[in-house]
Amino acid sequence: MRKSRAFKLLANVCRLILACTFIVSGFTKVIDPWGTAMKVNEYLSIYGIEFLQPASMAFSIWLCGAEMMMGCMLLFKVRIRLISIFAVLSMLFFTALTLLSATLIPVEDCGCFGEALKLTPWQTFFKNLALLPMAVVVWWRYRPDKIFAFNPLEIVLTVTFFFLTMYLGYYCYRHLPLIDFLPYKVGVNIWDGMHAPVVEPGETETVLIYRNIKTGKLREFSLEDTAWQDAEKWEWVDTRTTSEMPAIRPLMSEFALRDAEGDATEEIVTAPGRVYMLCVTSFDRLPRSCAKRFAGIVQRAAAEGARVVCLTPQPLYGVTRHDFGSGEVRCYNIDASTMKTMLRANNGMVVLEDGIIRAKKNCRDIRP
Repeated sequence: MRKSRAFKLLANVCRLILACTFIVSGFTKVIDPWGTAMKVNEYLSIYGIEFLQPASMAFSIWLCGAEMMMGCMLLFKVRIRLISIFAVLSMLFFTALTLLSATLIPVEDCGCFGEALKLTPWQTFFKNLALLPMAVVVWWRYRPDKIFAFNPLEIVLTVTFFFLTMYLGYYCYRHLPLIDFLPYKVGVNIWDGMHAPVVEPGETETVLIYRNIKTGKLREFSLEDTAWQDAEKWEWVDTRTTSEMPAIRPLMSEFALRDAEGDATEEIVTAPGRVYMLCVTSFDRLPRSCAKRFAGIVQRAAAEGARVVCLTPQPLYGVTRHDFGSGEVRCYNIDASTMKTMLRANNGMVVLEDGIIRAKKNCRDIRP
C-alpha cells in the first residue's frame, strides 16, 4: 500500500496541505510575537501555571518559528520522517487542547492564525481534526526512512530555515510586526473606528416575556411595546432572541484617554494637524536611549507646531506632565491591552494626522 501510486499521490497532497498550513499559521504568529505571547499568557492563566509567564515571549518566538520551520521542511522534503513525527505529535496535542478550549475551558479565540484570521475553538478543533489524519498519512508514507540520516543539503536547509524563522520572530519583537493585522493599522481613523456601526450577524428580534400579576397569563412584548414597563401589572419571566449570535461591537470601541480632568479621547483623536502620541508602559523602566528619542520628538513637535501627548497604562494621580528632557508633556491614561493592541511594543510612538494613523514606531526605531 505504501508503495502504490495512489497512496504516494495522497501522501504528497497531505504533505503540501500540512506544509502550507504550518507556514501560514507560523508566519502570522511569528511576525507578531507580542500578540502570541499574550495568547500564551492567557492559556497559562487558564491552566494555573502563571509562573511560566516570564518566559512567554521567548516561548512564543520559538513555538511559532518551529511551526513555520516544520512547514518549510515539509514543503522542501527535508527529513520528512522526522518532521512527520513532530507533525503527528503536535497535531495530537493541539487537537486535545482545542477540544478542551471548546468544552471544559472555553476561550474566545485559540489564536492559531494570530490576528490574521479569527477562528472559534470549535472551528479550530475541526481544523486540527482534519489535519491530524493527514499528518498520519505522511508519517506512514515515509516510515521506512531513517530519522536522522541528514545529507549535506538537508543540513544546510535545516540550519537556514531555523535561523530565518527565529530571526523573523526576534526582528518583529525588536521592532514592529512586518504585517499589521490589528485594527489600529496605518491609515485608520481612530474616531471613525470607535463609532463604526454595530455589525449585526443577521436579522435578530428580542422578545420580552412577562406574566400578568393578577391573571397569571404570559404575554410576549417587543422592545417597542412599552406596556411591560408597568411594574404593578407585569412581572418579567424571560427574554428570548431569534438569533444566538450577538451583535459585533466595533473593534476600537474601548479606546479611551483619560486623566484627572476627565475623558480627553475626542480632543486628542480629532485634533486637526499632527499629533505625536508617545506610548510608555512604565516611566520607571523607560530606557535612557528611549527617553532621549522622545525628547527629540518633543523638540520636533515644537518646531512643527504640532501637538505631543504621552499615553501610559501606569496609574496617574492628578493632572500629570512628564519631562523626557526637552520640555513637559501632558500624560493620559490608556488601558494596557488597548495600548498593546495599538502598538506592539513596550515603548513607542503613534503619529496621527487629522485623526488618521500615519506612522507607528517602536522606540528604538525613532529617528528625531
